Amino acid sequence: MKTLVIITHPNMETSRVNKAWRDELQKHGEITVHELYAAYPDEKIDVAREQKLIEAHDRIIFQYPLYWYSSPPLLKKWFDDVLQYGWAYGTPDASKTAGKEIGVAISTYGTEASYQPSGFNRFTLQELLRPVEALAHFISADYLPHFSLSDVSNLTDERLAQSRLDYIRHIQSVKPVAAARV
Repeated sequence: MKTLVIITHPNMETSRVNKAWRDELQKHGEITVHELYAAYPDEKIDVAREQKLIEAHDRIIFQYPLYWYSSPPLLKKWFDDVLQYGWAYGTPDASKTAGKEIGVAISTYGTEASYQPSGFNRFTLQELLRPVEALAHFISADYLPHFSLSDVSNLTDERLAQSRLDYIRHIQSVKPVAAARV
């Protein structure tokens, strides 16, 4: 399975987690790593290039730090620009994303406990990632369970090293979430 990881971190060099994950991903030839902020520092997305990347891969993972309960702005722009009517949805010929697998790898400043109904943030990460799950459904892709690492401000070197291995294992073995049947 050909996997594309689209990393969206506005300042990768200051990121401990996303940088470590990126470095680990680059050791695996079957995984294509694509950094949006490095590719588009002017935020002018080459839509044709991005669509070809999607078409060439079976599994797409969006990797980013959680920003105000959402993705960094360039990833939102990417969704708006790349997933076009007539290409990803809306017409009989718009099947370029059908059957692809889409997932998220996310890092958070808050603890795991803070992302619970009784926690500080009041919602689980799964709930906060519902827009990406809805996006996947809308473009006829299969949604994958997310990968996450929380409490990154208190991260030990050992835990970071383990997360690198866990992330690769996740990307290589995760199965789509079963679609709800009506």
